[in-house]
Amino acid sequence: MLTTTSPSHWSSPRLSLRWWPVFLRNLLVWRKLAVPSLVGNIAEPLMWLVAFGYGMGALVGQVDMATPQGTVAVPYILFLASGSICMSAMNAASFEALYSAFSRMHVQKTWDGIMNAPVSLDDVVLAEMLWAAFKALFAVTAIMGVMLALGISHSPKLLLALPVLLGVGIAFSCIALIFNALAQGYDFFTYYFTLFLTPMMFLSGVFFPREQLPDWVRAFSDWLPLTNAVELVRPLFMDQWPARPWLHAGVLLVYTVVAFWLALAFTRKRFAR
Repeated sequence: MLTTTSPSHWSSPRLSLRWWPVFLRNLLVWRKLAVPSLVGNIAEPLMWLVAFGYGMGALVGQVDMATPQGTVAVPYILFLASGSICMSAMNAASFEALYSAFSRMHVQKTWDGIMNAPVSLDDVVLAEMLWAAFKALFAVTAIMGVMLALGISHSPKLLLALPVLLGVGIAFSCIALIFNALAQGYDFFTYYFTLFLTPMMFLSGVFFPREQLPDWVRAFSDWLPLTNAVELVRPLFMDQWPARPWLHAGVLLVYTVVAFWLALAFTRKRFAR
C-alpha cells in the first residue's frame, strides 16, 4: 500500500495493455448517450461560429494575418472556425476528464470496482486520458463536417488537422486529470475553467489575431497549449503548412508528458489515503 509520503507516487508510469478494457467499458456506456453527447459537444461551438463568424464577420470582413508567405487577408469566418475547433477539442477533453472522470472516480466509485480486477490505477488513468481525447476527436470531427458543409474551407490539408486535434485532446485531458485528482467536489472545477481555460481562449488567437496583444502578453501566450494548437491547425484551414510545426508540436508534447506525470502522481496519492 502506498503512503502519502512515499516517493513511489512520483515513480515512472507502470502501464500495460489493460487500459484497453477500461476504454471499451467507457465506450459501451457512452453509446447509450451518444446522440445527446454529440449535440452537447457541438451545439455551443456552432453557436459561437454562427453568432461571431457570420454576425461579427459581416462587420469585420477580413482579418490580416502574418504568414511565411507574407501578410494575407483571411475571411473572419475562416479565421474564427480554425481557432474555435481547437477550442472545442480543449473543452470536450476537459469536460470529460473533469466532470465525467470525477463521477467515475469519486461519486460512482467505478475506478475502485475496476481495480478489483487485475487492472492497475496507472492503466485506469491512461484509459481515462485516452477516452477524453477520443471524445474530443469525435466532437471536432462532427464540427469539421458542419464547417465543410457550410463551405468555410475545402482545403485537402484538413485531414491532417484531425491527428493534430487528437493530440490537443490528449494534452488537455492530461492537464484536466491533474485537477480531477485534486478536486473534492464539482465546484472545484469552476476555478479551472474560470482562471485557466477562459483566459487562454482570449489570449491564444481564437477570436482575434495575437498581434493585437501587448508584446509582453503575446510573449506569454506563445507558450500556452491552445496557442500552439491554433498555430498548427489554422494554416491547414488556409491550405498552407504551419510555420515551425516541430516547435508547436514539441510544446504540446511537453505539456502532455509533464501533465500526465503530475496527474498520475496526484491520483496515486489520492488513492493511497
